[in-house]
Amino acid sequence: MALSRTTFKTLFGIPRVIYRQPLSFPSTSPSSCILSTRGAYERDYRRPGQAPDTRWPWQKIRFDFSKGVEGIRKHFGLLKDEFVNRWTGPEGKPLINHMLEQTQVQWEFRGPESLNQWIVSSDQEIGGHSAAYIKTGRNNTTCFLYGMLCSTPPRDGETRYSGYCTMRSKQPLGSFDRKKHYDWSNFNTLHMRIRGDGRPWMVNISAETYFSHQRDDIYSYFLYTRGGPYWQDVKIPFSKFFLSSRGRIQDDQHALWLDKVNSIGFTLGDKADGPFQLEIDFIALCNDHAHTEEFAYELYKRNPEV
Repeated sequence: MALSRTTFKTLFGIPRVIYRQPLSFPSTSPSSCILSTRGAYERDYRRPGQAPDTRWPWQKIRFDFSKGVEGIRKHFGLLKDEFVNRWTGPEGKPLINHMLEQTQVQWEFRGPESLNQWIVSSDQEIGGHSAAYIKTGRNNTTCFLYGMLCSTPPRDGETRYSGYCTMRSKQPLGSFDRKKHYDWSNFNTLHMRIRGDGRPWMVNISAETYFSHQRDDIYSYFLYTRGGPYWQDVKIPFSKFFLSSRGRIQDDQHALWLDKVNSIGFTLGDKADGPFQLEIDFIALCNDHAHTEEFAYELYKRNPEV
């Protein structure tokens, strides 16, 4: 679709448009330019070999009147709960209980509806061959993550490594889809009850960042499962989690912001092709007074004290 700059501004009233000259028919005339909508979405991931999505944002919206009414009821109900809980205390609990609480169960799997808080993905998003699924365990009291891991990269000529499966929790949202954060500042240890198949997993915690270029920062720690029919109680101090960005461990390490946690996840990528399974009973937080370590890794100082 070829439009001139003057014509496009007159029709749509948009002052900023990105233009790109056609490769096959170069021309210096301003009337022969091609409209591109990709410039505003350069941060979106696109699988190699896949055509870019050039639709306008309003073309991706699906209007549904009944869904809109249901959404209004839902968000106004959440807004009411937020006002009521604020008078009671943090997260709707009395302030004295919030201050003296030593253990808190953050996620427990009791029924199929508890799985709606989690997102499962694999390297199929980049053209890989791994697959991951999630379901409730026996008696609908656990979360059962299973699938097949395949490290064969896709044949797109660009991707060199593949083979991962992950499960992460959704970020909590308030009324009208406002971002909320988990406040874990009263605790210092992550407590989980799991049953795996002997594979090493990576526990990932995502926290809110101060700058936008830090959106890929994540805190990780290794989780080694024993395998077998017996359950395993795991306690990981938050001081043991190390900072990484896009899979690379950072030299400048700093402690996790426990008052602005967005999500927690589990990633498998041990390059051992074959089936896997991980069963989770609950994910909780606890305050271990015997653990006094603030951060387990070296903190760099740009201006060291003399």
